[in-house]
Amino acid sequence: MDGSGDGAFDFHELDPDAALWVRGVDYLAGWRDATQAAAELGNALTAVGIDTTGSKLRATANTDGSALVKIELSAAIVREIATITRRAGAQERRAG
Repeated sequence: MDGSGDGAFDFHELDPDAALWVRGVDYLAGWRDATQAAAELGNALTAVGIDTTGSKLRATANTDGSALVKIELSAAIVREIATITRRAGAQERRAG
């Protein structure tokens, strides 16, 4: 499922064979939430100009059904995110 807007992220469908299922736990709701969160992150990264080509976001659910997003980024992208985050934090401190 690609909800990133530009298709740069590689999204994966829910894999029912990837975990041990517990009766009564709503894994699908967690996966849907994780899919939405992954798309939001992909859109945010794209909005600040980060090229996410080749990166992967995998939406899944924890054993308790809560949402979990597994992120696979290159070291260069992680450093770019760190730089942008530091700048935003510094601007916030100056404004606050």
